[in-house]
Amino acid sequence: HTSDVTAHETAARAPEGEPARRHLPDERQSITHKFRVGDQEGYVTVGLFDDGRPGEVFLKIAKEGSTVSGLTDAVALLTSLSLQYGVSLDKIAAKLEQTRFEPYGVTSNPEIPFATSILDYVFRWLRLRFGDPSAAPAVQSSGLTCPDCGQQLEYVEQCLTCRACGYSRCS
Repeated sequence: HTSDVTAHETAARAPEGEPARRHLPDERQSITHKFRVGDQEGYVTVGLFDDGRPGEVFLKIAKEGSTVSGLTDAVALLTSLSLQYGVSLDKIAAKLEQTRFEPYGVTSNPEIPFATSILDYVFRWLRLRFGDPSAAPAVQSSGLTCPDCGQQLEYVEQCLTCRACGYSRCS
């Protein structure tokens, strides 16, 4: 009976060259992180494989039923599938950090003082918590421009800094 074949066995038998999905155990460890971006509060929960690597991501924001809530749910689902198919968290984060949309603003996390969107915050936090430290850029662009000269602001030691004119703002 094919119905007797578990999903894990199916993934293990993927044809040569086909990606194989790694499923999380039914009972797993997880970490939940509370965050605030601008005036929006939310939670990110990360389910872990037995080896401690992230295998699923859930995002819950206060504006339930909103467009932003629906889209963050979809991104979390796609992130979970990507992680289960072996895509590195650093590669996913590199594509979703610096996304810009409301809500954005000052955060409750001194390691990420300002975020250009909820996704920017979440994926920067995921990279800080679970990513490969050698894969993350030493200085990150904020996606914001300097109010004095218009150049890109970067995060330097928890401050927004302009390398062109020296402007700096710390939270």
